[in-house]
This record gives sequence, structure tokens and C-alpha cells, in this order.
Amino acid sequence: MTRLGVAAALAACVLVGGGAAQASTTAPTVGDGYANNTHAVWCIQESLNYFSRNAAGQYPQVPIVSEDGVWGPATKAAVIAFQKNIDGLTPDGYVGPHTGYDLMYYGDPYYMGTINSPGYCYQYVPTNR
Repeated sequence: MTRLGVAAALAACVLVGGGAAQASTTAPTVGDGYANNTHAVWCIQESLNYFSRNAAGQYPQVPIVSEDGVWGPATKAAVIAFQKNIDGLTPDGYVGPHTGYDLMYYGDPYYMGTINSPGYCYQYVPTNR
């Protein structure tokens, strides 16, 4: 395989989230006053919606939010609602390592992935593991 072919194959892996990325313990906190990465915000919104749709009977107070990648009052309110439902989280509306870990845990495995098969969002959402 030529160098160009190898480069193209590696680029394709990265674009579809099939690379060897791990959960990011260095991704920045997301919330009011932070330079919020659009991809991180979208991943948080997607995870919140997945959680809300799949735990509808248990956690109906977590609202569905627009998956637009923009941090705003609706996303913050959904984060707070999520935090209120998960033991050990402080309902402060910020996504730091602890909230990020739980969003990754409860989110859509397609986007969040697993330790053995990381998804697209692993590089953007802060986690403590």
C-alpha cells in the first residue's frame, strides 16, 4: 500500500470514529463561561436526548433538547435535570469529568462507544476515566 493509501485509510478511520481514541480526561468543562466546543455540546445534547428517550418511565423530567451544538439555557436545564437524577452528581449545569462520565455511560453507544470501542464523542466530552 502506498503512503497516500495508508494516509487515506487512517483518515477514514478517524472520520468514522473507528480509531483508537480513548475517553478524554483532558477535554475541557462545558457550560456557561467556557469556550464550548460545538462537537462537545452536540455530544452532550445527543446523550441527554438518548437518556431521556430510553429512560422515559424512570426519568421523565429530563427534557429533549435541540441537537444544534449550541450551549444555551435549554441544554443547561437538561444537564441540571440529568444531574438531579444521577447519584453523586451536583446539579450545577456544568459538564465536567463526573457528569461527562455519566453522560458517556448512559448515552447512545453508537456515539459514546465503550472503552474497547470508542465512539465519536470520546474525544470531546470530559470524563474522569
